[in-house]
Amino acid sequence: MVPLKERVNVVCGHYGTGKTNLSINLAIECARAGEDVTLIDLDVVNPYFRSADYSDVLTKEGVKVIGPNFANTNLDTPSLPGAISGAIEMGERVIVDVGGDDAGATALGVYSRLINEARPEVIYVVNRYRSLTTTAQEAVEILGEIERTARIRATAIVNNSHLKQSTDARTVEDSIPFAEEVSRLTGLPLLFTTAPRDVPLLNNKDRIHQIDVYVRTPWE
Repeated sequence: MVPLKERVNVVCGHYGTGKTNLSINLAIECARAGEDVTLIDLDVVNPYFRSADYSDVLTKEGVKVIGPNFANTNLDTPSLPGAISGAIEMGERVIVDVGGDDAGATALGVYSRLINEARPEVIYVVNRYRSLTTTAQEAVEILGEIERTARIRATAIVNNSHLKQSTDARTVEDSIPFAEEVSRLTGLPLLFTTAPRDVPLLNNKDRIHQIDVYVRTPWE
C-alpha cells in the first residue's frame, strides 16, 4: 500500500539521510499501484545521489523523471527545467526529491509558492546515524534551517535511519525512540520507519515500511 495521501509530496532532510533512495521507492510504489507519477529531482549539487541519475530504473517502472539540466554531464552549473512548475501545478502524483544542503533548500524555495498552494505533504527524513543529526534536538535544528531557507513547513517525519550495507534489525529498532522524540519535539506525525527489504524480522512491526536499496555510492 502506497503510504502517501497528498498529490504533491516533498522529501527533504539533512545531507546523507537517504532522501533520494526513499523518493525513488515511493515513486516506484505509486507507479506499481497504477498511478501516473512524476519524480522531480531538485538536487543541483551532489554528484553521487541524484534521483535523476536513476532515470533508467524509474522510467522502466513507468515513473516520469524531471531533473536538473546537465545533471549527467561534467558541467558545474546544472539548471532547473521549466517543466517542474507544470508538474507541480497540473501533474498527477508528484514527489519532489530535495537536495540536502543549502543549495537544495534554496532550489525548493524557488517553487515554494506553487508547492504551498498545492497543500503538499512535506516529509522530513531523519537518520539517527548521520553526523549533525545524532540527537533529536540536532535533527529539529536542521529542520528549522531547511524550513527557513525553503520557505516551506514540514508536515510529517519519516525515520530512515540506516548504516548503509551494515544495517540490520537492531540498527532500525534502536533508531525508533530517536524518531519518536523528533516527532514529539516538532509536533509532526511519524509516518513510518523504513527498513531494507532484506532485513529480517521486521515485517510484523508497526509502522515499518520496507524499501529497496537503489542508491549506492560508486565504491559500494
